[in-house]
Amino acid sequence: MSGDLKKIRLNLARSKEHPNGSNRHGYEFIAPLDETGHIDAEAWKKVKERCRVRRFWGDEEWDLGHVVHGPGGRWAFRYDIDGDEDDEGGYRFAAHPFVPGEYVSIRDDDGEMHTFTVVTVEDV
Repeated sequence: MSGDLKKIRLNLARSKEHPNGSNRHGYEFIAPLDETGHIDAEAWKKVKERCRVRRFWGDEEWDLGHVVHGPGGRWAFRYDIDGDEDDEGGYRFAAHPFVPGEYVSIRDDDGEMHTFTVVTVEDV
């Protein structure tokens, strides 16, 4: 059904620093997905307070924040509600289906792009 809340886990895909990828680096977030696995922007408006993200990065402390939607269909993770920190932007998140095995990219708050594998998509 369109707009169902899902918990999506992204693990770091293969990279120079992590030739086998990493299940210790990634994100878990909650968002409404449509039947094709795309984030449902209309449904998000109704449940945005429930759309949270947890960033885990090796031994660093977790970052907890919100899934936000901006101009031009831009999706991002915002950890600092006061706006002092840059958002981590999903590269073309609106176009990518969140289905296990798919790849997505996220630009971190330092401006570095990382690729992630969609590992799981579960009902909330």
